[in-house]
Amino acid sequence: MKIQARIRTALFALVFIAAAPKSLDSVHASPPPAAADSAAQIHSLKVTVLSTMLVGQPAGIGEWGFAALVEADGHRILLDTGTHPDTVALNLKDLKLDLSGVHEVVLSHSHWDHVGGLLALRRELMKKDPAALSVVHVSKGIFYSRPGPQGESNLMISIRKEFEATGGKFIEHDAWSELFPGAWLTGPVPRKFPERNYGLPGAAVGKVQTPEGLVEDNVPEDQSLVLNAPQGLVVITGCAHAGIVNILTDAGGKFPDRPVYGVVGGIHLFTAGDDQLDWTGDKMKEFHVANLLGAHCTGIEAVYRLRQRAGLTRKTAVVATVGSTFSLTDGISPGPLAR
Repeated sequence: MKIQARIRTALFALVFIAAAPKSLDSVHASPPPAAADSAAQIHSLKVTVLSTMLVGQPAGIGEWGFAALVEADGHRILLDTGTHPDTVALNLKDLKLDLSGVHEVVLSHSHWDHVGGLLALRRELMKKDPAALSVVHVSKGIFYSRPGPQGESNLMISIRKEFEATGGKFIEHDAWSELFPGAWLTGPVPRKFPERNYGLPGAAVGKVQTPEGLVEDNVPEDQSLVLNAPQGLVVITGCAHAGIVNILTDAGGKFPDRPVYGVVGGIHLFTAGDDQLDWTGDKMKEFHVANLLGAHCTGIEAVYRLRQRAGLTRKTAVVATVGSTFSLTDGISPGPLAR
């Protein structure tokens, strides 16, 4: 019995030694790689503005809204859908583009000027391809109730029912999510800085019903698309209601020490004063923003001010028009009006 007990003890010791780490140094000697080192990168990218206020081609329709076609490494995604049901469709025709094979949509947030074309585009395109625009990526909070004097003001609640009736589905993100290698959605962005890039001067800000109660509607669901390219990060925004500096700060936490090669879309600074624009431009310079294609609610004067403060040029900081593009190979192609 004593011999058997000794054998059992010896076997237990061998198992323990084999399973245990060799030393504390070996466990902690090699920290996990930073996100920028381990994450996949995209190697081709073209972003085409399909909805914004200015028209930069001989044809096209301008509106208060935003939409863009994102093409990266063979993937095609529609980011936002403009205001009116037919604007994006008509501009696609004028630009000799189509959404054939585009099955996924990203909605940056719930506002009417970004979601207005979703149902019309889905219904038209699904006649030839049932999967067209059938998957919509949204951020947590986009379906929260927005009670107002006239009743519910969040269009996404009714749009959701009609869209799902077509066979489409929504995917809700509450954190960073990789759509395909090198392409990420931020989900809700932490508000480190009080940028308050929402609402209009002198106008009351509405309320939103959150799990914590009825609070000021700071557009909690605002999200951006971030693409990790060899040249740096490309950040595509709808309105940047979370604040472009907060968005870049959040992206910098996900991808440490990466420069920002491009910011494309609306960043809601058209009503900002000089102090806010100067602060924002200085911060963008700290993030080494190399290109700015400011669409929609960015504001014309804001683009010029940011260009000056961030150390950009006429070629690298441009007011976007319908048909403007941004690519990794050519940078910003502004179109005749904005050239």
